[in-house]
Order: sequence, then C-alpha cells, then structure tokens
Amino acid sequence: MSRTKVLVIYGTRPEAIKMAPVVSALRRRPERFEVVVCTTAQHREMLDQAQELLGLAPDLDLDLMTPDQSLNGLAARALEGLDGVLRRTAPDWLLVQGDTTTAMVGALAAFHLQVPVGHVEAGLRTGDLRRPFPEEMNRSVIDLVAAALFAPTARAQEALIAGGADPATIFLTGNTVIDALQAIARDLPDEGVTDEILVTVHRRESFGGPIREIFAALRDLALEFPRLRWIYPVHPNPNVRRPAAEILGGLSNFELHEPFDYRELVRRLRRARLVLSDSGGIQEEAPAFAKPVLVLRERTERPEGIAAGVARLVGVDRDRIVEETRRLLIDPREYRAMANAVNPYGDGRAAARIACALAGEPFEPFAAGYPLATAQS
Repeated sequence: MSRTKVLVIYGTRPEAIKMAPVVSALRRRPERFEVVVCTTAQHREMLDQAQELLGLAPDLDLDLMTPDQSLNGLAARALEGLDGVLRRTAPDWLLVQGDTTTAMVGALAAFHLQVPVGHVEAGLRTGDLRRPFPEEMNRSVIDLVAAALFAPTARAQEALIAGGADPATIFLTGNTVIDALQAIARDLPDEGVTDEILVTVHRRESFGGPIREIFAALRDLALEFPRLRWIYPVHPNPNVRRPAAEILGGLSNFELHEPFDYRELVRRLRRARLVLSDSGGIQEEAPAFAKPVLVLRERTERPEGIAAGVARLVGVDRDRIVEETRRLLIDPREYRAMANAVNPYGDGRAAARIACALAGEPFEPFAAGYPLATAQS
C-alpha cells in the first residue's frame, strides 16, 4: 500500500498545541503516512514557545508575521506562500486546525488546487459572523470546502449536518487539545488550589470600549478581594497591552505577565481557583482540571461547557462581570456547582481517531463525559 502524504499547516500557538498530537499520531505510523509540517508563523514568538515545548520542528517556515499586521495583509501573504508550498509538496491531504487566518487561507489555497482538506475542530458555531471576529467566518469557509470534518463534540457534528455537510465526511473525534493537555499535565506536580485567579483576555472584537469594560471590572474585583492574586499573561497585541497597563497597572495584587509558555499556562490553570477568559481554548482546558470559567464574551462557539455547568457566559458588561465573579468567590455552593469534574470536550484519543479516519479505518467515536479531575474547592 502506498503512503498517504499529509501536509499539516498552522500559524499560531493554539493551532500548534492542537496539531502537535495529530502530527505525532501520524508519524507513529510511517508505513502509512508521510507527514510534512509547515508553519506560516502568523504569531512568531508565542508560536516558537509552543513548538519547542511540544517537539514540533516544521519542515517549512514561511515566517509571515509583520509588526501590527492587518488581516488582509496577512491573508494575502499566506495565500501566496501556501500556494507555493502546496504546489511543491503535492500532498494527498492538507490538514488545518480551528479558525485562524492561516487555517482559512490554507483551506482556500488547497481548494483552488483540488487538494482534499481535513478540518481539525470542525463545526464550531456561534451563528454571528462578528462574534468572534474573524473566526466565525474563517471556520465556516473551511467547513464548506473540507472533504473530512473532524468534529470535536456531538454539538459540532450536529451543526455540520444542519449546515448541509455530508454525514459521511464527518468524524466525531473529541478535541485534540485534551490530548496535548494530558501530555503536559503528566509532568507537572500537584500544587492543589491556590488563591490565584487566572485571567486571559485578547479577543479582537473586544478591542476598544469592551476591553476597557472588562479591565475596569477586573480592577473593581482586585480592589474588593485584595487577598487574592490576579494573574494575567497579557497578549502582545498593543490593543490589549495599552489599556491593560493603564487600567490594571499599579495594583499590588494584580500581576501583568508576559505570555506564559504552554507548560506554565497549564500549571497556572491547574492551581487556579477560578478562570476569567475570552479564550476558546481555555473553555476547553479548564474543565479538565475542574476549574469554573467565566467567559468574557457575548457569544461562544463552545456551548458544551455551559450546558455541563462548568462554564458561564457573562459578556463584557462591567457590573455583570463583577457580580458573577463575586458570587463564585463568596458562595461555596455556587463554586462547587461549577467545579464539575466531567470534561465534555475530549478523552485524550482525538489524534488517534483522526489518523484512523485518514487511513480509512474504523474507530469508536468520542463520547462526552470523560472525567480527568476531581472537583476541588
């Protein structure tokens, strides 16, 4: 049997984290797969941290990032660069992950060249093209052209079918972030629950007024709960850094850090009492450690955590953020109700299922409810 040539592309740290288990699963079967890894380096510094930690050594690095880059400028450079990569490598499959500009442009370039696309983390939807922006459009385009749709959850699978996808092209795999998380967590000490609150805020649609509302709420909370330590690894984008420094700088119990590498982020997540975040990945990762997460967004494409009771959508209104956070910090029953040990997103075997699907082999689909942690208080 001839080997299947798979080109894997990514451009950001979250993509690298979620693609690393897939690359490993494919490379464990050299008799079946030839794997070529390409990065656009859409986000250079944070990407390099993840690649080093996860042992990812790309065969091709387009190094496309420029200071304060625009979406259209990045997309244009990526389309031209990935067109050349696809022509030179001539893969049987292109794999993309998630909803970045790199993923969308890669899928479009492959479609133009009639290369089949596999979409890792297919089917996520909010139903609003502006929330999150531009991710909702990106993933919708990828799902439209993909020949294999690797859905992380049953809800994502249902969304794909409702959108007209052929059920025969959909594979229920679980989310590969749990594969990566398990691998990292195995080497971390158990530090228990500390007095730390982990914060991550960076969404593009929140730039301007909404992000200032979020930071004002965080300032209110830090002043109200001075014995807690508020830990915020600040995204390098100046639209985040400037208001963070202005509003949160100078508070003795609010720590503004450079972005953590993924190992340190997992460590901080594991020891945190509570998480406030607008990140998609954190919504998937926090339940693995039974951490309640308040989602600082108006809409989420990951409703499974909310349905399971481990996440709560609180929006960007200052008063509501303060109210919802205060409730979890002062009411033990409210906290325990959210510190749920059932993870609806994965069981650590998503990458192996993707490899089976690409090989045309049967596998047992992911079933939600895999317990990774014991609820803590």
